[in-house]
Amino acid sequence: MPRTGFFITFEGSEGCGKSTQISLLAASLRAAGRDPLLIREPGGTPAGESIRHLLQHAPEGENLVPEAELLLFAASRAQLVREKILPALEAGRVVISDRFFDSTTVYQGVARRIPADQTARINTFAIGGCLPDVTFLLDLDRKTSLERMHAGKRSLDRIERESEEFFDAVRAGYLKLALENPARIVLIDASRPADALAKEIQSAISQRNATLFS
Repeated sequence: MPRTGFFITFEGSEGCGKSTQISLLAASLRAAGRDPLLIREPGGTPAGESIRHLLQHAPEGENLVPEAELLLFAASRAQLVREKILPALEAGRVVISDRFFDSTTVYQGVARRIPADQTARINTFAIGGCLPDVTFLLDLDRKTSLERMHAGKRSLDRIERESEEFFDAVRAGYLKLALENPARIVLIDASRPADALAKEIQSAISQRNATLFS
């Protein structure tokens, strides 16, 4: 069945404001009469949420090797694409995902130093050709990112506790992806006020699909 919906993904390091922008975008779409499907990675399905817990919080996940980590993210994504994303797109809905395969390219491929060709093959297999129509990369310096995370007054998960070197590699990897995929990835300066970012995001979406907010 052909897909008639519109697939939007948000990427960026922890604390960059993805959740805020997804919420604002969803509210704008609902005001226009849309019923967006909001999902997150890893997770979004019963199986995916179990994988999420293992990857981020369970003590059994503390010593995962990079290859196992990558495959678990891919497994969650494969289930999410086929159980939730594709059916929604085929039904003409807007799908908004907090992270997608670009996260694996950067976090596991670049920061965990898994060869790019291996990461790409696994990503391709997991998503089965289900590419986003547009990806918003919310770029933020590490100092501000940490300040925002600690301001939330919650314990950090396994990946959020990684080293400065790790997150430097994540940011560099994301910026490289944006340069390599300018038609799909929109680079956003996430240090600016949330309402300004929301307007920029909505404008970029409207340029690709003028009917979504009408």
